[in-house]
Amino acid sequence: MQPTPVWFTGGAGNRLAADVSGPQDGPPVLLMHGGGQTRHSWSRAHWTLAEAGYRVISLDARGHGQSDWIENGDYGPQSQVEDLLAVIDTLGVAPALVGASMGGVNSLLACAADPRLASCLILVDVTPRLELAGVDHIIEFMTGNADGFTSLEHAAQAVSAYNPHRQQKTDTRGLEKNLRLRDDGRWYWHWDPRFMAGDHRQKVARIAQRMKDAAGKIGIPTLLVRGQQSDVVSPEGAQELQAMIPHMTFVDVEGAGHMVAGDKNDLFNAAIIEFLQRHYPAH
Repeated sequence: MQPTPVWFTGGAGNRLAADVSGPQDGPPVLLMHGGGQTRHSWSRAHWTLAEAGYRVISLDARGHGQSDWIENGDYGPQSQVEDLLAVIDTLGVAPALVGASMGGVNSLLACAADPRLASCLILVDVTPRLELAGVDHIIEFMTGNADGFTSLEHAAQAVSAYNPHRQQKTDTRGLEKNLRLRDDGRWYWHWDPRFMAGDHRQKVARIAQRMKDAAGKIGIPTLLVRGQQSDVVSPEGAQELQAMIPHMTFVDVEGAGHMVAGDKNDLFNAAIIEFLQRHYPAH
C-alpha cells in the first residue's frame, strides 16, 4: 500500500509535503528528517509504525524534497518550529515527535515553547553538544558536488564515501527520491542550496545554546537514540543531555552512525516502537 500524499501549510503560508499512512484514528506520529534529507529517509520506519497502529506523517521540511523553497531563504530553526506548530495545529491531538538531527532540534525547541504540544519526544542523534569534527564532515558532504552528479551511481559513490560503514546498495531507486534531474542532465540534491548559507560553526553554537535552554523545560517522556559510531553525538554529549532531562531514556544503537534509521533500521525501529508502546500506545 502506498502512503497518501498530503500538503500542509507552514508558518509563512508555505506548502509542506508529507506522506501519511496508518489507521485514521491511530495516535499521530510526526517524523522529521535531518538537514539535506527528505521525508523518504524514514521509509521503513514509516511503514513499521503504520503497521503498529500509528497514524504516521513523514514531513518534508521547508526547502527540502517537495516542500516549497522559501523566497527569502529563511531556513532558521525558529521558522522551522513555526512550520511544525502549524502542522500540529491541524491534528487536534498532541502527537509523538520523532526528529533526526535538524528535525530533532526543531522538535526539542517546539516542545519547550509549549509543554502541551506533544505527547512524547524522540531525538535521533542530536544533543546540544555537537562534535565539530562530525559537523564539518556533514558540511563537507553537503556542500561538495555543487555542480551535481552525472548519474545516480555517481551520487551513490559520494554517499558511500561519506558513510563507508554502511553497505552500498546496488539499487539506486531510493536515492532517486533525494535528487532532482535538471535540464542540464545532471542530478542535484533535493534541497535549496541557500539552506547551507552562512557560518556553520556560528550556527551550531547558537543552536546549542537554544537547545540547552530548551532541554530544562522538557517534561514529557523523551528518548534519545544515538548511533554508537556517530561522529556528531558523543557519549559525553548524551550524558550531558541526560543530566538536563533526567527522565530521558537513552538507547545506543550498535553499528550505526549519525544516520541511525538508515544504518540499522531494524534496531532503530525496535527502540522507538518499544518506547512508544510504553508511553504512547496505539489502540
